Amino acid sequence: MSAAEGPLVVGVDSSTQSTKALVVDASTGQVVASGQAPHTVSTGASRESDPRQWWDALCEALDQCGEAAREAAAVSIGGQQHGLVTLDAHGDPVRPALLWNDVQSAPQARRLVEELGGPKAWADRTGSVPGASFTVTKWAWLAENEPEAVRATAAVRLPHDYLTERLTGQGTTDRGDASGTGWWASATESYDEEILAHVGLDPALLPRVVRPGEVAGTVRDAHDLPFSKGTLVAPGTGDNAAAALGLGLRPGTPVLSLGTSGTVYAVSKRRPTDPTGTVAGFADAHGDWLPLACTLNCTLAVDRIAALLGRDREAVEPGTAVTLLPFLDGERTPNLPHATGLLHGLRHDTTPGQLLQAAYDGAVHSLLGALDLVLDEDADRTVPLLLIGGGARGRAWQETVRRLSGRPVQVPEAKELVALGAAAQAAGLLTGEDPAAVARRWDTARGPVLEAVQRDEAALTRIAGVLSDAAPLLEREPDRH
Repeated sequence: MSAAEGPLVVGVDSSTQSTKALVVDASTGQVVASGQAPHTVSTGASRESDPRQWWDALCEALDQCGEAAREAAAVSIGGQQHGLVTLDAHGDPVRPALLWNDVQSAPQARRLVEELGGPKAWADRTGSVPGASFTVTKWAWLAENEPEAVRATAAVRLPHDYLTERLTGQGTTDRGDASGTGWWASATESYDEEILAHVGLDPALLPRVVRPGEVAGTVRDAHDLPFSKGTLVAPGTGDNAAAALGLGLRPGTPVLSLGTSGTVYAVSKRRPTDPTGTVAGFADAHGDWLPLACTLNCTLAVDRIAALLGRDREAVEPGTAVTLLPFLDGERTPNLPHATGLLHGLRHDTTPGQLLQAAYDGAVHSLLGALDLVLDEDADRTVPLLLIGGGARGRAWQETVRRLSGRPVQVPEAKELVALGAAAQAAGLLTGEDPAAVARRWDTARGPVLEAVQRDEAALTRIAGVLSDAAPLLEREPDRH
């Protein structure tokens, strides 16, 4: 047995590029074992992954955890949001999953918004105006482009649902992840039959929405994992909702997550309905709401610029008047699915380090622009901005966020917050606690606070001006010929 004070739980983060598993002491929050295994994502016009890779990676990650994983009393899966997983009658993938950052469905997104009442009607109904990231648009794209795949589909799942179902044998999801589909109505907290009928999706193909705190099932006999039969399985949730649990967020505390995508969000007691579509009105995993803005281009895009320049990602230099919009994968905030990277203001004396700093500035600008829309009007603007994700410990990221936000920045010491949030959800099944309260008991948000500096208004104004002036270029659909 492991030297733990209380029962052990497992929290999983099945992200875009890898699956991470943590075995956590439910009493103290101590991570007693961990593992990680990679996934592959297609390149080119689409962003797809074979869901079976996620399962194989989960098996590998848990195998790395050793004996501790066998002692777990409960498990929960946090997963990348929005992905469309189509399964046949045997539970096998019909085709690779279309991931959140696949933007092929941008035309379907525009059409769906127009056909069902416009942006305000969608926001009032589902909490969000669907863009190309949302699952409903991916299903519409699939129906138009691969009708044979639609005919072969016997179940539609999200990434975290797929893994949970392989554990339990039951098709379930949670309100947090369901709220990113575009077919779950936040106003009624149920599947929207009119939207489903409009896109030709039978509600019988969808998973049951498990309530916060409810047991999704138990681990079944037939599996390749080290869990005992009967181990409790929590509802799981999407990655951002899991990270919010992992931080033990209270309403009004803003989070900026720097990963493959960039996100800014906060817990709110009020159901969000932003008709501009900038803020997605997601549900969180314990009964409140998680208004969120997301960009497609964050750490990977900036790292790509650094690689093109032949520089280390921290090798930035100040004093630049150059603007670089690193929209290498299209963009979601602002909604520019066909955009490419754009460089403006290049001079003879511009240095590679200044170009790299401009890439950081461009990536952070869009996120901070959405911050005021994410926060409730009465939120305290002096509360430190929690900086999380893979880029959060990077000095260049920290200083860019400080300079462009003008806010104090806190960097939690805890790593793998999505997996920790999933672990807190699993622990809540055993203790009866709110998972966010579990995370606060574990003190997961503890970390140094970087004092506020004066906001760089000149840089913000310059970037906004270039973005506005370049709109016709950024909105132009690419010539495929």
